[in-house]
Amino acid sequence: MELGWPKRALIASKGRRWLTNVGISVTAAFLLRLMAATAVPVAAIAAAFYAQRHGIGLLNTVAWPAWLKIVIALVVLDLAIWAQHLASHKIPILWRLHRVHHADRDIDVTTAIRFHPVEIALSMLWKIVVVVPLGASPLAVFLFEVILNACAMFNHANVALPGWIDRPLRLLIVTPDMHRVHHSVLRREHDSNYGFNLSLWDRLFRTYTAQPQGGHQGMTIGLTPYQSEDPTRFGWSLWLPFRRSGFKTTPAPSPSRDMDDRAA
Repeated sequence: MELGWPKRALIASKGRRWLTNVGISVTAAFLLRLMAATAVPVAAIAAAFYAQRHGIGLLNTVAWPAWLKIVIALVVLDLAIWAQHLASHKIPILWRLHRVHHADRDIDVTTAIRFHPVEIALSMLWKIVVVVPLGASPLAVFLFEVILNACAMFNHANVALPGWIDRPLRLLIVTPDMHRVHHSVLRREHDSNYGFNLSLWDRLFRTYTAQPQGGHQGMTIGLTPYQSEDPTRFGWSLWLPFRRSGFKTTPAPSPSRDMDDRAA
């Protein structure tokens, strides 16, 4: 779809970007495997099996229909991921990690897997923190992981959806045009549209931005300090959270500082 109906012309070399983005994802997967081998099985599904086996968690203590428990778990987990995403923008130490994702100057399907390995590990731990007290079933967690990853790839895709499809679709789920706003260099825009799956949370908590100020063709993707070839480099991207600039933050944005990035 990206090849047939692209929304924007890409800036950086696709081969180099894809190699870096996929490499970051593979490194994250390796880290999770290492954690599992040296400690306990670090996986939300494993936590769900544990909670189910020991009768831990709210949904494991009520005799509600299985389908209803699955729906509740899917909705609660989606809200939890929305909240995690919001926190990754508001808490400086988490932003240092999350800006690896935002540093990408283009946005396409591989941006969906461009998350620093440490952020992926923390995200998995957060899911476990939610899954166990909730008592989500292993099936519900599995379905959530599949839906979450599929939706993330969809809404990061460089695809031009017709308005008559985008407008009704974004009433329920996050579309590429909706999420692209979140990757703008303008802070008031990348501090909005935090959803990956359901779009209702941003509307409910008033963090929704319908369209980018500069339009989808005129907007600039990425972070202001990193408008260079650096984000396409694997080593640079992995080291980004630990650069000295990562320890600086900026105050709340004002109209005259929209182009500033908190990492500048």
